Amino acid sequence: MNIKLNLKYDGTAYHGWQIQKNAVTVQEILKNALVKITGENITPIGCGRTDTGVHAENYVCNFHTSSSVPPDRFSYALNALLPNDIVCFNSEAVSDSFHAKNSAVKKRYVYRILCREFPDAFLCRYAWHFKYPLNLDKMQNASNAFIGEHDFIGFASSGFTVKTTTRTIYSLDVTRENDIITIDVTGNGFLYNMVRIITGTLVFAGCGKINPDDMTDIIASSDRRRAGITAPPQGLFLREVYYD
Repeated sequence: MNIKLNLKYDGTAYHGWQIQKNAVTVQEILKNALVKITGENITPIGCGRTDTGVHAENYVCNFHTSSSVPPDRFSYALNALLPNDIVCFNSEAVSDSFHAKNSAVKKRYVYRILCREFPDAFLCRYAWHFKYPLNLDKMQNASNAFIGEHDFIGFASSGFTVKTTTRTIYSLDVTRENDIITIDVTGNGFLYNMVRIITGTLVFAGCGKINPDDMTDIIASSDRRRAGITAPPQGLFLREVYYD
C-alpha cells in the first residue's frame, strides 16, 4: 500500500523536515513512529524541505507499507506516539504512483509579521517582530513584480542543488489586520529560502530601503545583493500542497 499522510507541526523544536545526523527533525520523529507501528524500516517521503523553525499547517508525505493497519487508522496510531507539536490529521491509501514531492503541482506559503513597537510573548515563535513602521501600499506594489515566471536565483540562499532556478508565482498577496501583516504566496515551487528572501525584500520596500518601482529590475538582475534580507524562520508556514 501507498499511504498519504497530512501533518501539522510546530517547527520550533526541529531542524526542519529532513533527517540529519546530529539534529532532531520531523522526518526522523515520524520515521521512528512508523517503524514502531509497522515493524518495517520506513522512511517517509516528504513534499519538500522545511527549514529549522519553520512550521507546517498541512505538510504532505507518503510511504509504502505491507502493514495490515487500515489506511485511515494510521493517523490514530501515529498520534498516540508523536509528540504534541506534530499531529497527523489525515491518513489514506493512494495510488502507487503518488509521490509527495514529485506529484505536487504547486505550494502555498504564508508568512506573518508582527509590526509594532513591542513584541508579543505568545507570538514570538510564530511571527517576525518588526518594530518599525511598514507602508502596506509600497509592499503591495512591490509584490506585483513577482507574479509570473522568473529566474529567482537572486532570491535563493546558497546550497541548493536544483537544476533550474526558474519558478512561477501564481499569486502574492500582502494584507494587514491590526498589527499582523500577512504575506500569502502560491507558486509551482520555491528555491532554498526563497519565500523568506521575498518577505525580507518586501519589508525593505515597506520601510523605504528599496523602491517598489525597482523591483522588476531587481528580479531580472539575478543579484542576491540587491534583494532584501532573509526573514527569520519562525514567521513562515507551509499552508497547502496541491496535486492534480
